[in-house]
Amino acid sequence: MDKRDVGSGFVISRAAVQEIMRHAKFESPRECCGLLLGSALLIEEAHAARNDSSDPRRYRVNPEDHFRAIQVARSGGRSVLGVYHSHPGKPPAPSPTDLAGASYHDYVYLIVSPQSEIEDPVSAGILKAFWLRDGRATGVALRMESPSS
Repeated sequence: MDKRDVGSGFVISRAAVQEIMRHAKFESPRECCGLLLGSALLIEEAHAARNDSSDPRRYRVNPEDHFRAIQVARSGGRSVLGVYHSHPGKPPAPSPTDLAGASYHDYVYLIVSPQSEIEDPVSAGILKAFWLRDGRATGVALRMESPSS
């Protein structure tokens, strides 16, 4: 997916937000990571992955978990839309390491700063979306689906 195709941005399901927050809190103070599954501009599911990085302040998605997420997505007629990871104790903004290591150019990157229970982490600004390309970050609009969706 090309960043010119996102128009008003991505919508993320409440279930996906809850899973990302749960995973980030569970792994803290290590960074967590996972894949985002969905269709078009709707992120329907967060698929947790093992972090293969030996540095607790970095992440590397386990390749077997990445492959498994692709299989799960395809079996449901969906795609892997992106990657998420956490920045425990830091703002949800790409680090220089994130920018240098961004290898999935068609993926949206979600970064979360895990905190206590918050009803809408997207509106609160602790879960943000970015395109990471050519060593630069571009913010992408993200909103959590409404309860009636």
